[in-house]
Amino acid sequence: MPPAKNYLTIMRHLEHNHRQRQHGFTLLEVLIALLILSIGLLGLAALQTKSLRSNQMASMRTTVTQLAYDISDRMRANPAGVAANEYVLAGGVTPTGTTIAAADLIAWNQAVVALPGGRSSITQCDGTSVPPCDGLTHIITVQWDEMRTGATGTTCPPALETDLRCYRLIFSE
Repeated sequence: MPPAKNYLTIMRHLEHNHRQRQHGFTLLEVLIALLILSIGLLGLAALQTKSLRSNQMASMRTTVTQLAYDISDRMRANPAGVAANEYVLAGGVTPTGTTIAAADLIAWNQAVVALPGGRSSITQCDGTSVPPCDGLTHIITVQWDEMRTGATGTTCPPALETDLRCYRLIFSE
């Protein structure tokens, strides 16, 4: 009889182990894993898009800063043109003429217009200027559509979503 008892014990043990053992993944587990993976990949794609947009905005701001300093350097190199008010440029007006100042403004304005929604102006300060300053000082303003939304407003600093982003540089001799 002892051999039969051992046989039954072994059979019960094997049957019990067989029920507890799992053979691979279930379809539900695979679907949940795919859902988690796809949510993670969508988050990664959104992060990449945000990073590219921020990088592009930083690049535009750097370009605008360089453009403002470029025209101020050109003005510094031509003090006679500055004294004769040849560097005053109304917003949206294409500069003309044959003077050194006109050539500087034409080249500079072409670079500004290459920006999305790019506009520029150079005004001579007076008692009504914002910020207030004397007549030997000029305000260099560059505006652009940073978000590429079709903004056209010219308020500087921007007050509404429809206003262009602006950068101002005060040039003083």
